[in-house]
Amino acid sequence: MSNHRLVIVSDAHLGAVPQVVEERFLAFLDAVPDLGDMLLVNGDLFDFWFAYRRAIPRFGVRVLSRLGELARRIPVSMTGGNHDRWGGSFWMDEFGIDFSGDRLRLQMGNRNGVAIHGDGVAEAHWRGGVMHRITRHPVTPALFRLLHPDLGIWMVKRFSGRLADSTRQAEVLDRAAVRQQEWARQQLQADPSVSLLVMGHTHRPVAAELFPGQWYANPGAWLDGFRFAVATDAGVELNQFRE
Repeated sequence: MSNHRLVIVSDAHLGAVPQVVEERFLAFLDAVPDLGDMLLVNGDLFDFWFAYRRAIPRFGVRVLSRLGELARRIPVSMTGGNHDRWGGSFWMDEFGIDFSGDRLRLQMGNRNGVAIHGDGVAEAHWRGGVMHRITRHPVTPALFRLLHPDLGIWMVKRFSGRLADSTRQAEVLDRAAVRQQEWARQQLQADPSVSLLVMGHTHRPVAAELFPGQWYANPGAWLDGFRFAVATDAGVELNQFRE
C-alpha cells in the first residue's frame, strides 16, 4: 500500500435506518481526509439504489453531494452490494468515483487489492442465493427501468424484506462470516499478487492476515456502531467512528 491509508466502509443501508445513521455518515465523510488518503465504499451504501437515466432518488441527495465533494479531494472507489448494485456509469460520469457492480481492483502504490461486497458467497438462507442471481441478471435492471421511479422504489421498499436474505439471527450470520473468510482464504491463496481482499455483507468485522503480507478485511456494518477500517502497509485496523 506504499504509505497509503485506505479507509473502508460498508453496509450503511441508508434510506432504511434511523436519520442519525446518515448524519454520522456525513460527519464521517467530512473526516475521511484526516483518516486516510483513499476511500472505499464496499457495497450497500444505500438500502436501495438505482441509476436512472434522468432521475436521482431524493433520499440519497445529501450523501451524493458529500461524496462528490470528497472525490474532488481524494480518490474514492465503490462497489455495489445486493441492495445497490445498479450504479452503471452514474458514479464515474457524475463524480469521478470508480464503481463496479461486482469486483473492483484497487491499486495502492505498488500493491494490489480486490474489493467485492460478498453476496452470493456465504448466504445464510436460500432466498439470499435466489436474490443474488436476480440482482445480477441483466434483464432485472432493464425491466425495472420501465417503471416510474415512484412506483419502482415503493415496490422495493414493500417487498424486499420478504424476498431477500433478511435474517438477523446472530448464530446464522456468524456461520456466514466463517464461510466468507474461508472463501477469502481460497482467493488469496490462488492469487499471491493480491495483498488485500475486502468484503462486506455479513456485517461481521474482521481483520486477518491469512497469509504473510495478504490480508482479509471486513469493516463490519456502518449501521452497527459506525464501523469502518483503515488498511496500511502494516495491516488493517478496525475502528468505530467517534466525532
